[in-house]
Amino acid sequence: MRPTEDTSNAKLQTDPAAVQAYRDARFGLFVHWGVYSLIGHGEWVMHTEKIPTPEYEKLPPRFNPAQFSAEEWGDMMLASGQKYMVITSKHHDGFCMFDSALTEYKITRTPFGRDPIAELAAALNKRGLKLGFYYSLLDWHHPAYTTDWGAYVKYYQGQVRELCTRYGDLALIWFDGYWPNHEPPGPHFVEKGSWDLAGTYDLIHQLQPKALVGNNHHVPPLKGEDFQMFEQDLPGENTAGFNSGTMGKLPLESCLTINKNWGYNPEDHHHKSTAEVIRFLAECIGRDSNLLLNVGPTPLGTIQPEHVERLRGVGQWLRTNGESIYGTRPLPKARSEWGYAVHNPATGKAYLHILDWPGTSLNVEVPKVATAALLASGKPVPARRAGNNLILTLPTTAPDPADTVVVLS
Repeated sequence: MRPTEDTSNAKLQTDPAAVQAYRDARFGLFVHWGVYSLIGHGEWVMHTEKIPTPEYEKLPPRFNPAQFSAEEWGDMMLASGQKYMVITSKHHDGFCMFDSALTEYKITRTPFGRDPIAELAAALNKRGLKLGFYYSLLDWHHPAYTTDWGAYVKYYQGQVRELCTRYGDLALIWFDGYWPNHEPPGPHFVEKGSWDLAGTYDLIHQLQPKALVGNNHHVPPLKGEDFQMFEQDLPGENTAGFNSGTMGKLPLESCLTINKNWGYNPEDHHHKSTAEVIRFLAECIGRDSNLLLNVGPTPLGTIQPEHVERLRGVGQWLRTNGESIYGTRPLPKARSEWGYAVHNPATGKAYLHILDWPGTSLNVEVPKVATAALLASGKPVPARRAGNNLILTLPTTAPDPADTVVVLS
């Protein structure tokens, strides 16, 4: 299903310094949270279980995440080493997790009665963390989505304006649901230019010049978009042809679930280990991509303890290895059978992320260096040059089975 939108008349761009800061951040938190958490079958449950709208509308009066704490979430992000958050302001079910003036179908009309987005904006700002919004263009609830397309475009653009003017400086807007042929079909799904994405992107760039715009439409980025995302995937790994000509032209981001669901599902126990998440993060860095790691909070507003454990475990690893992640870029010929070679242009240091232990000797082609050492411990690694290559003498076994990092100074 290829979008038909023409954004060639988009005029404004994001501040280049903000794009650089986004690439340097490298690690963010994705949050899929809404009334669907009450059912516990993921965020698509209204569609997958064919729940009629009147039945689904019984969920908001029951939604009261009384244990939600923006301060605790902010502290968890600091402990995990994450630099920015992207949270679902509205998912495909149309329910708004912020206090929109354009609908009554929102969290401030539930027993909870508060705006968690406003609380998160304050908590993250206090900690020097960035906030971004997921926003679904698809809407299974709003009647104008299938009856009055012009009215729906006005509605969604009005909500984008609200998000850009009520919650301080934003890091990014992460669009989803732009699939022109998605059911229910209608002429507005295929009419060229009907979404006015160019106008939407210019609106964001005007109101939030430091906010990046991305759209999860599974085709090469359109004009006005500032980064390219990959869902449950690494750039260039399983995403055939459509992105091959655009990768590297814009910042990249891989989004990943810790288990198999984006939204809360207590029956899903397929949690990735901390080591698996660390390795995926290293794979992202080696491909010049950020990692946006997802959690699906519970109906009470808490994050599953298994996911908190993984996040804190990654944070513990980053406390000794973080300089090999933040602000780094891949070196030429970065990818090898053993892992990835990256560098920090600001410091001149290079880092070898050794994911598959090569034995006691490692031969790498890197610029001249003075010293080599294990980053976590500072223990020197014997090294000698052979032409353009550096030959390292390594321990018999990996000091860190998840990712051993060697720093080259």
